[in-house]
Amino acid sequence: MTEAVTTPPPAEPPSPPGTPGGSAAGTALADIRDAAAITLATGAAGALLGVLWAWLAPRTQYVSNGEAVFLRSTESEARVGADGTFLLLGVGLGVLSAVLVFLWRRRGGVAQAIGLGIGSCFASLLGWRAGLRLGPPADIAASAAEAGKGVPFDAPLQLLAHGALLAWPMAALAAYLGLVAVWGPQDPDPHEADAEPAGAAVYPPPYVHAEPQGGHAPRTPEDRGGPQPPAGPAAAGPPRA
Repeated sequence: MTEAVTTPPPAEPPSPPGTPGGSAAGTALADIRDAAAITLATGAAGALLGVLWAWLAPRTQYVSNGEAVFLRSTESEARVGADGTFLLLGVGLGVLSAVLVFLWRRRGGVAQAIGLGIGSCFASLLGWRAGLRLGPPADIAASAAEAGKGVPFDAPLQLLAHGALLAWPMAALAAYLGLVAVWGPQDPDPHEADAEPAGAAVYPPPYVHAEPQGGHAPRTPEDRGGPQPPAGPAAAGPPRA
């Protein structure tokens, strides 16, 4: 006689933690708001680039002889220095903006990166135009007439290498992605996600093969305490004719 074992139903896999309805849409709207705020704040910071560029860029000087305007020094590297100053300022402000955005939204995200990139492009353009406005006047003839014959005067700022406009957005995105990759939230390990969760039902259950305490599992009717078959010749049944 064997003991009937009831097969338990298979354990259902644990369901992922539910999210309330509409949370995905709320998250998307929050990301859009964050991206818009980052774009506006970063773009407005371009005014700081313009102020610093107009203040720190080396000056190219002209001199007039009363009839024409000439460079005071033909070996001056001030024009190249103005481009280099704009480039270095763009890189520094780009890294700074990336750090501030990361500290504000440490979780990272595509929306934040897009907002930072677009805002950095606007910041470079604003800084370029603001620096030209804040620098020496663009009318060289009027400046020469105001300075007088033989008196050097500052030339207007010029950005000859327009590729320097990409310094801020490239530095900002590179720094932001690096910060997110190193210190941002990490994705869960897929191997750990596929592993059997703790507490899941195991088949067959342990009690099927478990032995009672203090002895072996019962294997005969006598051991089980049930009715015993008759002993002796009667056990073999009636005699055959």
